[in-house]
Amino acid sequence: MISEFRLLMIGAMYENGGNTTQRLLDGHPEMFVYPFESQLGTKYVNDYLASMFSLKYRGPTFPLRGGAMEDYAAIIDEECKVRARTPHVSKFRHVDFDFSDDERARLFVEHTELTGRSRAGNVAAFFTATFESWRNLRRSGKEQVYVGYSPIVVVDAGAILGDLPAAHFLHVVRNPWSAYADTKKRPVPLSMRHYMLGWVLNQYHALLYREEFPERMHVVRAEDVMAAPRESLGKVCASLGLSVPESLSVPSWNGEALREVYPWGTIRVPTPEANEATARELSVEEVEAVRSYAGPYLEPFGYEEFL
Repeated sequence: MISEFRLLMIGAMYENGGNTTQRLLDGHPEMFVYPFESQLGTKYVNDYLASMFSLKYRGPTFPLRGGAMEDYAAIIDEECKVRARTPHVSKFRHVDFDFSDDERARLFVEHTELTGRSRAGNVAAFFTATFESWRNLRRSGKEQVYVGYSPIVVVDAGAILGDLPAAHFLHVVRNPWSAYADTKKRPVPLSMRHYMLGWVLNQYHALLYREEFPERMHVVRAEDVMAAPRESLGKVCASLGLSVPESLSVPSWNGEALREVYPWGTIRVPTPEANEATARELSVEEVEAVRSYAGPYLEPFGYEEFL
């Protein structure tokens, strides 16, 4: 039943540690952790934030006027579909991923026939069908919770938690100086004003939904995850009634330890030292500009004295 579907959805502003957190959860024996970003958005998302954030990262909207196969095709899920259908152009072409997107689509349709087509039903069917179609997935046989990650999807956390009463949401926030310094390294980086507006909007929605869903909306700092991953993520696992394994200390993909998180995310080595060094790459003028843009959102997360 949809009311019993257990999902832990991770969200974070770009370069805020969402990919790192997902990869640290990857080895948990009681979790089905999505292999890449689970980009649930569709082209039908059309609201006041549609021009601010990429539609692929948003919570999905379905017209529901066609059939289940049309619903499936609408889910952008770029990283997984590219790796499955054209692996030679995927940035994940180096990983062993035995997966059929056609098989997932077929299973998605079967699941929606049982649950009914709805936003909640389609999300549950998407995750369930994904792991049924992943042939070389390392299983423990103890999996209980599905884990997805999409940048900035915290702006839709209210809809996700409202649709799925057994779901939890984990928002990751990173100090804005390190985050902005990393986004500057992209081939076509966002301007400071654009990036910082996105950072602030993410933190606004995280605090808003934590008030609305205090038992199911979790917020962690990337700095705490880097310093003590098992301790910080263990609290989230415990709130889900799950164990706190040693694997939380090691980033992995399909159970294989990663030397660096890249290309899953831009944070290559998630350590406190590297995080602080990244922040100090900014000029004095940039540091103060970021401080001004972040404004009142520094204090709630303990970043007033970070730089």
